[in-house]
Amino acid sequence: MKFCLKSLFLLFITIFLLGCENQGKNNFSEEEQKIEVGYITLNKQEVPLQQELSGRIKAIYKSEVRPQIDGIIKKQLFKEGTYVNKGDILYEIDSDSYLATYNEALATLKSSEANLITLKLKKQRYEKSVKFSVVSQQDVDDAKAAYLQAAALVEQNKASLKSAKINLDRTKIKAQISGFIGISNYTIGSLVLANQTNELTTIRDTSRVYADLSQSNNQLFKLKKITKNNNKKQDIPVNIILPDNSRYAHSGILKLQEISVDEDTGYVTLRAEFPNPEGELLDNMFVNTIIDIGTYSNVFLVPQQAVTLDGKSNYMVTIIEKDNTIQKKTITVEKAVGNKWLVTDGLLQTDKIIVEGLNKINKNSIVIPKNVNNLYVDNSKKEVK
Repeated sequence: MKFCLKSLFLLFITIFLLGCENQGKNNFSEEEQKIEVGYITLNKQEVPLQQELSGRIKAIYKSEVRPQIDGIIKKQLFKEGTYVNKGDILYEIDSDSYLATYNEALATLKSSEANLITLKLKKQRYEKSVKFSVVSQQDVDDAKAAYLQAAALVEQNKASLKSAKINLDRTKIKAQISGFIGISNYTIGSLVLANQTNELTTIRDTSRVYADLSQSNNQLFKLKKITKNNNKKQDIPVNIILPDNSRYAHSGILKLQEISVDEDTGYVTLRAEFPNPEGELLDNMFVNTIIDIGTYSNVFLVPQQAVTLDGKSNYMVTIIEKDNTIQKKTITVEKAVGNKWLVTDGLLQTDKIIVEGLNKINKNSIVIPKNVNNLYVDNSKKEVK
């Protein structure tokens, strides 16, 4: 009997101790789930929208100098790399043969004009004599026809003389535009041909220049959507970033876009125009540009470490509920802005977004919230690129 009582007592003590142990474990488990996390709250803001595009500078006016006649270059009358004015003589081609042709055409014209005078007087005499039956009407008609043929020949010879004069003038190759002239590809004594493929030299007027920029078709659609939403009707300004990362002193204006998409690259060409009074921008120079498109309105800038991807590559944030549980929300990310994501949908200004401790929690976690806005939130305006 004593043995049974002793056994019951020991069993009671064991059950009591096990209960206390389990209770301690449960309390420890609950404490273990309470994890301190850092959160932020965000305000909606307007974010200036910019886009970076690269391209090449093109002179608005560029003249490739080519001969319009055959001949030997006799003189070069310009210094390479200097400024030339429209009408300046650049080259002289040997003109002897063209001068001879001109003189021949001039002599032929004078001869035909002298013959025309004779036939004109003859026609006038016959027209008077026919009244007195001195000559027949047929003679009058023949004289008139001869006169008209001579008059036509004079006009033909005038045209030949003009053509010879044009060719003679073309022995002096002149600048068709004002601008800086490049390197000469031909020297004195070189044979050149009319309308040859290779240019003698090139003149570039770079007082104003184009920047031809490349943009993907998809980006262009986004750009049109954004500018439409922003009601951007005024000119779109463009700025150039020079090779030393400084900004070019003069802003340009976006002028036009190519009306078709390059089938090989899927890109569209945009063209901006810039003043270039100092000649700092050179033809074919590679440049980076920043286009000021407009603004995003009522958007959030969320630190990138607060955003994760789910199995379907949706952007997600984790927010703290009122009872300190957590919930994941799907958000719409437009693009990166520095080390933040520009979010256009899916968030509220009252959301407490976890930015610290995400790797320590799971869907069942109870958290201890800590406000870290002072470390992550900057309400100054950002430039979106």
